[in-house]
Amino acid sequence: MTLRLYDTASRRVADLVPGTPGQVGIYLCGLTVQAGPHIGHLRSGVNYDVLRRWLIRSGHQVTLVRNLTDIDDKVLAKTAATGVPFWAIAYANELTLAAAYRALRVLPPTYEPRATGHIPDIHELISTLVARGHAYPAVDGCGDVYFDVATHPDYGALSGQRPADVQPSEDGDPRGKRDPRDFALWKGGKPHEPADAHWPSPWGRGRPGWHIECSAMARRYLGDEFDIHGGGLDLIFPHHENELAQSRAAGLGFARYWVHHGLLSLSETKMSKSLGNVLDLDAVTAMGIRPEELRYYLAAPHYRSRMDYSDGALREAAVAYRRLEGFVQRASERVGPGELGPVCAEFAAAMDDDLNTPQALASVHDVMHEGNTAYAEGNDLVLRGTLGSVRAMLDVLGLDPLDPARPTAAGGDDPTRQLRGVVDALVALALEQREAARGRKDFATADAVRDRLKLAGIVVEDTARGPRWTIDGG
Repeated sequence: MTLRLYDTASRRVADLVPGTPGQVGIYLCGLTVQAGPHIGHLRSGVNYDVLRRWLIRSGHQVTLVRNLTDIDDKVLAKTAATGVPFWAIAYANELTLAAAYRALRVLPPTYEPRATGHIPDIHELISTLVARGHAYPAVDGCGDVYFDVATHPDYGALSGQRPADVQPSEDGDPRGKRDPRDFALWKGGKPHEPADAHWPSPWGRGRPGWHIECSAMARRYLGDEFDIHGGGLDLIFPHHENELAQSRAAGLGFARYWVHHGLLSLSETKMSKSLGNVLDLDAVTAMGIRPEELRYYLAAPHYRSRMDYSDGALREAAVAYRRLEGFVQRASERVGPGELGPVCAEFAAAMDDDLNTPQALASVHDVMHEGNTAYAEGNDLVLRGTLGSVRAMLDVLGLDPLDPARPTAAGGDDPTRQLRGVVDALVALALEQREAARGRKDFATADAVRDRLKLAGIVVEDTARGPRWTIDGG
């Protein structure tokens, strides 16, 4: 089957036909790193990581570019508020973001460019737009350069907005614009801004606008035309609309497909750093939820759906993942880990149908149930096959419990890891007492230990290799 994706530009689900057979280029709008990531940002990383993994599993070579916006009004506002240089703020948050992605097993991008590393590329693209009559230096001589929206008849095509209905852009001083809707490509330096936040340019010292950064970086790493441009629904307008307009006006084919994921809300409001209603990875792990369980929670809904966060839904997802993890562990103890096998037909069909992860996960659980039956019946041949299939499907979702690249817990000072260590030690002590009671044939005491553990949510299973335990059956 051919992967079908919902293309925002055409407003329909369409077959993905790469520009170069067997190769797919993806540009994903990354974070503006004025603060650390919240789990809404991590949803973006997980969703496009699943897309990338499925493309690779389907035989494609994937080049994924995920940028970092390290110079921006928001970053400079943080500098003004704290006195910390913008580049130090950006780099510290970049490290936090990278650590969170590693914990959630998001594969590193092929390239991860920073906006500040591509000033010459930005100058070249702006110069092309000025030469083609689609951009102009501000009439008041402030050093700004603006995109002339009126010169691009297709403006609004991506978002479905009519140019006449577009509200004035807040990007720049309106005194220097020909039209209030025009947006900044280059921002002249302001006296109150730090000197190291400005670069020389043909229009005077200044810094790039937000939209032009992505167009320039996408072109630098993926060429004049590439396959997929991704990001959140909140980026369709104005960011992606402006990217598309300036790139097409410069004569570039730019993105052939536009893919957008739904947002994650907290208390019915979009999770947003500017609103202050955020939940980050540290807060989740402090609840006793492991990063892989958070990944399951973020990958389980359809990528285009809105997610309404709740503690209960997160814990339910954690239990569901523990069931899969428990099966993989039990099966591998009996028949060995084996190799990744084929995915089942239902899983493949679901993934090819606009990455229908809810249906795909239902297929994984169905195969797991077949494996549990084989385990109970002692049918190791079927068990080995179901184990390989479950692992392969979980690998596509970035959730294989036996993945050799699975990250270990953070440092020894991680409180979640310390808590797990305490639980491990206490359960091990209880199981030693139970085994000692069984050894002296005091089965009443042995059963009492097992029952007390069960009341605490610890389920003990006797295996050929000795007792093993799980939390709440997971």
